[in-house]
Amino acid sequence: MTAQYSYSFNTGDGKNKALLGGKGANLCEMTQMGFNVPPGFVITTQTCLSYLEQKRLPDGLMDEVRAQISEIERVTGKHFGGANDPLLVSVRSGSAISMPGMMDTILNLGLNKQTLAGLIEETSDPRFAYDAYRRFIQLFGKVALGIEDEKFDTHFNNVKRAAGIKADVALSADQLQEISELFLMVVHEETGRPFPEDVYQQLEIAICAVFNSWMGKRAIDYRKEFHITPDIANGTAVNIVTMVFGNMGDDCATGVGFTRNPGTGENEMYGEYLVNAQGEDVVAGIRTPKPVHEMAKEIPEQYRQLVELRNKLEAHYHEVQDYEYTIERGVLYCLQTRNGKMNAAAMVKTSIDMVAEGLISKEQALLRINPELLEQLLHPQLAPDHTNKPIATGLPASPGAACGHCVFDADTAVRLAKTGQDLILLREETKPEDIHGFFAAQGVLTSRGGKTSHAAVVARGMGKACVAGAEDIKVDVRARLAIVGDIHIKEGDLITIDGSNGNIYLGRIPTIAPRFSEELKILLGWADEVARLRVHANVDTPETARLAVSYGAKGIGLCRTERMFNAADRLPLVVDMILAHNTEEREAALAKLFPIQRDDFEQLFEAMSPHPVTVRLLDPPMHEFLPNEHQLTDELDALKHYLTIVKGQRVTLDTLTNAGDLPAPFNRLNEDVILEAIAKKQMMLDKVLELYEVNPMLGHRGVRLGMSYPEIYKMQIRSILEAAARCIKQRIPVEPEIMVPQVITAQELKKVKGYVDEIQNEVESQYKIKLNFKFGTMIETVRACTRADRLAATASFFSFGTNDLTQATFSFSREDAENKFLPLYEESGLLEDNPFETLDIEGLGKLMKMAVDLGRQQRPELKIGICGEHGGHPRSIRFVHNLGLNYVSCSAPRIPVARLAAAHAKLLENKPI
Repeated sequence: MTAQYSYSFNTGDGKNKALLGGKGANLCEMTQMGFNVPPGFVITTQTCLSYLEQKRLPDGLMDEVRAQISEIERVTGKHFGGANDPLLVSVRSGSAISMPGMMDTILNLGLNKQTLAGLIEETSDPRFAYDAYRRFIQLFGKVALGIEDEKFDTHFNNVKRAAGIKADVALSADQLQEISELFLMVVHEETGRPFPEDVYQQLEIAICAVFNSWMGKRAIDYRKEFHITPDIANGTAVNIVTMVFGNMGDDCATGVGFTRNPGTGENEMYGEYLVNAQGEDVVAGIRTPKPVHEMAKEIPEQYRQLVELRNKLEAHYHEVQDYEYTIERGVLYCLQTRNGKMNAAAMVKTSIDMVAEGLISKEQALLRINPELLEQLLHPQLAPDHTNKPIATGLPASPGAACGHCVFDADTAVRLAKTGQDLILLREETKPEDIHGFFAAQGVLTSRGGKTSHAAVVARGMGKACVAGAEDIKVDVRARLAIVGDIHIKEGDLITIDGSNGNIYLGRIPTIAPRFSEELKILLGWADEVARLRVHANVDTPETARLAVSYGAKGIGLCRTERMFNAADRLPLVVDMILAHNTEEREAALAKLFPIQRDDFEQLFEAMSPHPVTVRLLDPPMHEFLPNEHQLTDELDALKHYLTIVKGQRVTLDTLTNAGDLPAPFNRLNEDVILEAIAKKQMMLDKVLELYEVNPMLGHRGVRLGMSYPEIYKMQIRSILEAAARCIKQRIPVEPEIMVPQVITAQELKKVKGYVDEIQNEVESQYKIKLNFKFGTMIETVRACTRADRLAATASFFSFGTNDLTQATFSFSREDAENKFLPLYEESGLLEDNPFETLDIEGLGKLMKMAVDLGRQQRPELKIGICGEHGGHPRSIRFVHNLGLNYVSCSAPRIPVARLAAAHAKLLENKPI
């Protein structure tokens, strides 16, 4: 059977956007509904794919095109290439997913010397005809022949300048004729060939140009940015439409409209128009358009028709529409419609309003919003009217905007924050020991790392703006300097970062505060009614816990105790614990930490009451709480140098007679204090060297610490259980959960459970209460997945730690992969997605399914969740919903995203992911 390459607007299936593209499908649908659409036809996306593969148009396509043109000639009474009543067409792109401005359009195709004369005769308006001709030559030259706009614009502006004219509309017919002839000369000079006169040759070249624009850089970058994969949109259709003209006089106009305000969501006429203009004048900003409401006074009958069109479009599509129109000699034509692109606030408001109006159901209201969009609403944003240019761009790692004075290390951040300064922590990369700097700073900027790097993960968890991997910035921490080209950023300089797009600016740019609107609360309430998955939060402090509750979290799925250890007032105690020579010294240090950690948990349980709080016992290797070898060596050298100076000062002062009372700081000079500091730094350096591991992420961490130093885990377990007991005494309902990280054997879990049972008995006896809590494990090693049935015999819950499990599954170091080869893998199609951002369903997903099945065979009521970064990713949430998990846990700003995604997962559970 011969393939059909094209469909007229009268016969095409308006529901088949994959074949006809969104624009073409909508033009077919509107035509068949009786809307006033100019006659035309669509060449399919499959034809585009064939062309791109074969590097030529398929045999028989141009025969179909000629037949379609003949039908348009019959309907319109015009003639393509004819000297009388010439037919002109537009050639427009249109994929299954709207990609505004990413592909190419050509207007007024069919003009040549013969048809130009016919157009002048038909319209008796040589100015209009030459205006159309010069537009066509430039558009065709740019899109189809690859000639830069500048080549045409130079001649255009020279003619205007010579005539003393500023506005295009003031150009006369003779001047436009001169410009047209100059444009023809440009084409000949740039291509070595005259402008094509054969209208079918023009059409064939234009079709190829639109097909080629699918693989243009703009279109590729757009698809990559918005994750438009081939299964979503593959190839572009070509829409060939009879030209109607908005530039034939004062009874003509062109415009763009939305059926509702795309900035606010208000139900009002919204858009702009121009009298006596073509569509590109509005879109390109060549002339300043007028607000659509002014049309009611200027051409009231056409405004009435436009209001009627707007109402019909929304009533039919049950969605806010972005539409284009032309008025030719008083007659309104609809040139295209598509679902309107709006910001998050407008999407939420229109959902609520359209349900109230009976236009859509609650389920449709939920499904029409991409969950990712909601994150816009919960971070400060840069004021939209700012005009500053970025000095560099990195990866948008954690949304929101932040401005502050630049600091290059966490300690300085803490010190300066006490003075009330706003700060941006600027590092080459961040490490867990920088956590106190995160607390002190308004935002984080790194020159290395990806969207799931440490800086990104921690910043998202705190709801702070972060830009990662800004490789154009060279960071010199020792010099307290960052260099971007010719720009030097010194410590204390003011910078602004935009974590929503990765831009970095010098100076302060005003921000606008986020707002959790009533409409958003209503929408997410509907989502919670539908969803089966519960949404928990990855938070570590009472402040972020309360924030998470305000965003709708129903528990904490991951509290990382090491974040508490890194706080400035307790890190010295942790260092003492690490430097301890024996168990007794270590227990003495832990005894000082115990009341601090117990109070932390008590405040956390109170903030999240009555919801569950899952506390992960200590996970990172011990050396992460100590400075690195290089830093310690530098500090020791500085101390020894200082000791020499102090000795010299002491000798000098002892030599002086009648020295009397010494001024500060000489009266505090004490060599013993310096020697004590040197001894402690030397102990730290010795311990760092002792703890050195070739691959610490696979080394002495997690439950292995609990096996080597049981006193650490016992202190944490006692802190959790006593905090719970104290809450119970205050009649605060609590539901603690103790989670063991990095487990690989059931024996490890049983050993820790033994600690728990022993301490539980002691606490219950001490407080004279009965504790109710859960004991479980993270599933973040491959062996844990394969032995999940054995683990479930001891654990009453599982939580998938998909960050580490992804590293284990792929044998990738996340930092190295994202900074080196992972972008290549994505660009070349070796991997469809970054597995640290999008859960690897085909690989990792099978391990997760194995663990779920084995675990519930052993313990049918086993509670299972996910607490990695994937817990806030909509596609991953759909997968874990289908897998039968009970909850997802994510950073606080992702909670609304996860709540809506959980509702999507339920509503779409019978459809492929």
